[in-house]
Amino acid sequence: MVSFKIEFRNGCASLTNLLVIPVLVCASALYYYSYCGSSSPPHSVYMASTSSIAEKFGVKIEKDPPQSKLAHLGVESWPKWGCSPSKFPWTFTTTETMFLLEGKVKVYCDGHDEFFEIGAGDLVEFPKGMKVIWDVTEAVNKHYKVEK
Repeated sequence: MVSFKIEFRNGCASLTNLLVIPVLVCASALYYYSYCGSSSPPHSVYMASTSSIAEKFGVKIEKDPPQSKLAHLGVESWPKWGCSPSKFPWTFTTTETMFLLEGKVKVYCDGHDEFFEIGAGDLVEFPKGMKVIWDVTEAVNKHYKVEK
């Protein structure tokens, strides 16, 4: 086990003269050990997420968010919902954030001819008022949270 003391000395927070070394890959995140170029440097650790965030027709989709983000959001405490393969219209009456545990869905947004897919491992936010057609191609199991 490696422990670090986080300090900021002599402008070390600056990115100039900073050496960055990848040290650990864990749960969709890459951790780095970094220091200013002295023989007895102060240490810092930061995390660079390897997840990607996209926006499709106003819907925010984050592929494979880090576990730390899911824990911070409290995703495991959110209610669950699931359904078998089917196709149906849906209107989001409030902003809804969901984390898909299983499944795959083609989402057709009102006013757009194209669709996008969401699936297991995606953190997705649909805005209030959005009208969609859900085409569930693989049975879905998800956690969800709606704005109050």
